[in-house]
Amino acid sequence: MTYAMSLPRHGGPDLFEKIDFTAPVPGPGEVKIAHRAIGLNFIDTYMRSGLYSAELPGILGCEGAGEVVAVGQGVEDLKVGDRVAYCQGLGAYATERVHKAAQVVKLPDSVAYEAAAAIMLQGLTVRYLLKNSYPVQRGETVLWHAAAGGRGSYRLSMG
Repeated sequence: MTYAMSLPRHGGPDLFEKIDFTAPVPGPGEVKIAHRAIGLNFIDTYMRSGLYSAELPGILGCEGAGEVVAVGQGVEDLKVGDRVAYCQGLGAYATERVHKAAQVVKLPDSVAYEAAAAIMLQGLTVRYLLKNSYPVQRGETVLWHAAAGGRGSYRLSMG
């Protein structure tokens, strides 16, 4: 049985409704993923409350990990059975979903689904900050604020 947690209107977590849901067949450039784990992020509470916009009723959640169960036309880098993760686009609060293949990354066997679903958003933020915002070089010192948050809990290595 496949299902999703749908939010009919803005409000508290008590509003979520379990609904029967089967993700559609993936279109060109898309893959269908059977979730093994999904991420829960603080931004989800903003969308749920209405502080950030989200089309409702709808399925929230933007981070997940699982296995590819179907591949759309033109997808060449992913195949059925691949272990994958992603962190963009709403729809993760479901047992399965369709997602753009270009926004999905393969997972090595050494990375657990739970870890991948929990770190994709924070990990990409860390990479962006350390490589794109300011390319930190070996020997430089970085002061990391909010060490108790998601990004602050990473061990940083420039090696």
